Amino acid sequence: MTTASRPRTVRPSRENLTPPAGAPRVRIQPQMDERFATTWKADIAAGLVVFLVALPLCLGVALASGAPLAAGLISGVIGGLVVALISGSQLMVSGPAAGLTAIVATALATLGSWEAFLTAVVMAGVLQLGLGAIRAGIIAYFFPSSVIKGMLAAIGIILIMKQLPYALGQTAAASAFSEGEDGVPFGALRSALAALTPAVLFISVASMALLTLWDKTRLRKLKVLPGPLAVVLFGTAVNELLRAVGSPLALHADQLVTLPFSQGGPRELFSALSFPDWSVLSDRAVHTVAVTIALVASLETLLSLEATDKLDPYKREAPANRELVAQGVGNILAGLVGGLPLTGVIVRSSANINAGGRTRFSAFSHGILLLLAVATIPALLNRIPLAALAAILIYTGYKLAHPRQLRTAWRIGLDHFIPFAVTIAAILATDLLVGIMVGLAAGIFFVLRNNFQTAYHLHEENFHYSKTLRLVLAEETSFLNKASIVNTLNAIPAGSSVEIDGTRASYIDYDVLEIIHNFTETARLRNVTLRLVGIPPCISAPAAH
Repeated sequence: MTTASRPRTVRPSRENLTPPAGAPRVRIQPQMDERFATTWKADIAAGLVVFLVALPLCLGVALASGAPLAAGLISGVIGGLVVALISGSQLMVSGPAAGLTAIVATALATLGSWEAFLTAVVMAGVLQLGLGAIRAGIIAYFFPSSVIKGMLAAIGIILIMKQLPYALGQTAAASAFSEGEDGVPFGALRSALAALTPAVLFISVASMALLTLWDKTRLRKLKVLPGPLAVVLFGTAVNELLRAVGSPLALHADQLVTLPFSQGGPRELFSALSFPDWSVLSDRAVHTVAVTIALVASLETLLSLEATDKLDPYKREAPANRELVAQGVGNILAGLVGGLPLTGVIVRSSANINAGGRTRFSAFSHGILLLLAVATIPALLNRIPLAALAAILIYTGYKLAHPRQLRTAWRIGLDHFIPFAVTIAAILATDLLVGIMVGLAAGIFFVLRNNFQTAYHLHEENFHYSKTLRLVLAEETSFLNKASIVNTLNAIPAGSSVEIDGTRASYIDYDVLEIIHNFTETARLRNVTLRLVGIPPCISAPAAH
């Protein structure tokens, strides 16, 4: 590409930040201070909206993971204050993600302690730095969309399964993850049903109805009051009303959010921090968890980054490798101070864009607001019902595993549907990483099958009143096509006229060349007239004349 043909980097003016209609996608990386004077109001307003969305989700993801609730808030703060400044994306927001809940829950059960898990998070961050250094940002392109959609649907099902006990009154003390069997919290579900109260049931059902109503009416346009925050306020108000009138139906303390502090201030904030247990550095189970977190978190981040770039009204493209480095730094810090692993999150990123965010300062300001909330109003946060957070996550899980995902996958075709369904089944039967690998194997099988079927085109043509079988090789003809080509050549009737055309092929594997040139002798013995067009010579066989 010549210099003249390269897309010109466009710097929006301070006076007009509206992109022209049909503007091409260009890389725009203005410094924050260059635009701060004209964008800070929009960014702070968007940051407030993202904060209101992120606050209940940070608590909810921690609850779903079986981790300390403060861990979700710690990661949310790091995602805003650290990752946003290092990231090359102007609009993506990072924090604890629902996609990692199954991994965290399984890892906690495997490693046996929160401190050992934090060591794995730090190691995962270091691995992400390595992935960024070797420019592995293209990794997301090697996963079929069927596998990614299957992964998201499986995560949705897991979220629903894990949060049902909390929606029915499960207490924080009796975690669903410690009582589950084979990944399904049947024991927790039974105990929750036994302790079910009208207040818990009302908050759960009404909260999910409110979320549905919010998404399907004009209420969704209320930027200052997103649906998840409305659910939190509603559930808290219901329980506070019951407490005010002295009702025995009021929720117990262990059915509410329980942060390790109630007054705020530096001393209490420091008491909420946890630190890694470095004695497990040589534990192979810790290494496995670290690799799993690094791969899945990187994949989810890169997919969220691609989606965010598509939603960006200025069509900016963020560098994927720099994003991996930013996430690596964020996860190292999260592991060092007791936070959940974090990723780029499309839910918060889309909320940021819809609220009018212009630069990374919107994500940064949401981190400041999260920190201020933890430092100043922890007593209010401790009044949020777990049932309200569970309703938010169940609704999120339903959207991820919506039945229309299944219908769409089926309509696309078996090549898409089978890897999609296999990924879901494998994740539910094993764990997230194993399930993704099984789904990827199913996807590769169909790629190989299609490649096997499209290695060449065979048809009859008339040349000077005689019929000739013409075999035209595909653009890429690899060793995977050996079997089909051998079978076709062996099936050619004796006395036929055959032309093998390789003029369209940009690559012909050596194994295929050897088969074709070996066939020249077979053709002579079977009285087959053979003509090779565009077939290069083979080192081990003489070229045909």
